[in-house]
Amino acid sequence: MEDSKTPGKDVAEDAELANAIMARQFHPSVMGPEAWEGYLFSDLEIRIKESTDLYGAVLWPSAMVLCHFLEANQDKFNLIDHNVIELGAGTGLVTIVASLLGAKVTSTDLPDVLGNLQYNVTRNTKGNSKYVPLVTELIWGPEVAQRFPRATHRFDYILAADVVYCHPYLQELLDTFDHLCQENTQILWAMRFRLDPENRFVERFRERFHLEVLYDLPSLSIKLYRGWRKDSKEVPA
Repeated sequence: MEDSKTPGKDVAEDAELANAIMARQFHPSVMGPEAWEGYLFSDLEIRIKESTDLYGAVLWPSAMVLCHFLEANQDKFNLIDHNVIELGAGTGLVTIVASLLGAKVTSTDLPDVLGNLQYNVTRNTKGNSKYVPLVTELIWGPEVAQRFPRATHRFDYILAADVVYCHPYLQELLDTFDHLCQENTQILWAMRFRLDPENRFVERFRERFHLEVLYDLPSLSIKLYRGWRKDSKEVPA
């Protein structure tokens, strides 16, 4: 009998899941005055406007992986009425899906990305979400403690997709995770593996947080992690 963990079966399962995730994307049948990409989540056609002149305003596959997981695992990761913050929200797909799934979302990114982010979030959540997402600027690092004091800002989930790549702020990102993640906070983080400097970030992350692999998709070079503080008294439920 074939072992359930044999390489052939793992490859087939990876391909099946990756295909299911990528199938959620669709393209407009007729091009109008505004270019957009479509995504199917929460029984809605989500339309995302990208901005190719801004790196953070382009949607990367890691966001689709995280959105697929959130929708497919609502029984274990129920976002309804929970406080959620997204780091590096980019075009806003993860924020939009989390909001459609009932979360109170704070969507953050750099100032030059916020206009397009706000447009996409408003366009797709207005009239469809229980709570209006808050789109706001956040620069990783020391500013986080001022913008989100721990005493008054407690998040149940931190969401992040493709925030680890070749940029000089990986330490600031790690410090931001550290500040925002409190005892009962869960981090859901999708990462596309590219180069060694980014890959080593995972080991640095493990020094502060427990880390569990939820999805491993070699065909997309993406892993989805769940993280929580090492000093937590118990695993967040």
